[in-house]
Amino acid sequence: MDQSSLSARYSGWFYAAALYNLLWGSANIMFPRLFFELVRIPAPADTALWQVLGMFVLVLAPAYWWMGRRPYDHRHFILIALLGKTFGPLGFVWSLATGALPPAFGWTILTNDLIWWPAFWLFLRDVIRLNGLLPLLRGE
Repeated sequence: MDQSSLSARYSGWFYAAALYNLLWGSANIMFPRLFFELVRIPAPADTALWQVLGMFVLVLAPAYWWMGRRPYDHRHFILIALLGKTFGPLGFVWSLATGALPPAFGWTILTNDLIWWPAFWLFLRDVIRLNGLLPLLRGE
């Protein structure tokens, strides 16, 4: 597999992630209580922090779009995005174990992070098969 076929194979996933982030981020900024109502957990009294999270997700939409245009050229950013999609669920597991978040909150982890793992992990696996791990880590 070369760089061009690698990019063609995964670009649709990153375009889909861009669209998802656009929709999820916008919805949570404009309707900050909607998620809580859907999963039937109490919304915080002040939803500003939730809206900030929505803004962070929303501003990643253009980055995913750019990744979709040329995934191989943006492989380093895809690695960084995967770190976020890995540490988010780990933080949720910790919060769940300590009682800081209810299990229903896991729906947002499922849709924001876990469903994207196969594409992100497989893309990076293929990049590593093509070039090796060290060039990826060195930013080459």
